[in-house]
Amino acid sequence: MILLDWLFTVPFLIAFGGALGVFDPLQRIARLFGQRPQEIVVGMLQTTLVQAFRICGTRLEVERSPRVRPRTPYLLVANHQSLFDIPIFGALLFSNFPKYVAKKELGRWIPSISYNLRRGGNAVIDRKDRQQALDEIRKLGKSLSERRVSAVIYPEGTRSRHGELGAFRPAGTLELLEAAPDVAIVPVAIDGAWKLLRNNLFPVPFGTTVRVRFGDPIPRRPDEDRMAILEHVRGEIATTLDGWRKAEDQYAPKVK
Repeated sequence: MILLDWLFTVPFLIAFGGALGVFDPLQRIARLFGQRPQEIVVGMLQTTLVQAFRICGTRLEVERSPRVRPRTPYLLVANHQSLFDIPIFGALLFSNFPKYVAKKELGRWIPSISYNLRRGGNAVIDRKDRQQALDEIRKLGKSLSERRVSAVIYPEGTRSRHGELGAFRPAGTLELLEAAPDVAIVPVAIDGAWKLLRNNLFPVPFGTTVRVRFGDPIPRRPDEDRMAILEHVRGEIATTLDGWRKAEDQYAPKVK
């Protein structure tokens, strides 16, 4: 199986690296004509990166509430399993133009990705500077309705290395909810993405299935209990993950 993994990882890495190299100058050129052209190029980049993983037999299974509409700003609250989560959201929500809360270290030296984080309207935060982080998140929240873009935030605060759902760290998410009080919240569950990077791409496991579920948008109210909303979102994500895994166990081959 390892041989099969490597056989398809090599062309995948060539395609993946090529996409990052090609779309970096394309973004810079598009940015000369405004932020929206650059965002369209970023959507194309993220779609290309998702397609590149198909070289390794990666399958993407998506459940999407019909209430999640294109060209609509949302606050997407999701669990976090790998850096692959980001192009998945960018590809599946192309016209919603998702923005991210990312640590400042990712804003350097990575072709295409770092430029987008710095210039694409995302919140690039310094984890050691709480006030700077909250200011950036607040700025992102205020831009959602103004620019008709969406924001993705991972309340766990870090990636899950083995797919388990961690505790929510609510400070940044609560700040985002407060800064965008009219933007509906969409719970998002993702599973299987952690397997793709469990070897740090060397190699990529062949034939991995990644599941994504976009739940019903939660409307906002002036008197809402934001902590209760976060608890509800986490419960919905946990229930989705549990359902997927029970289904996998049910159909897994039985060892005699």
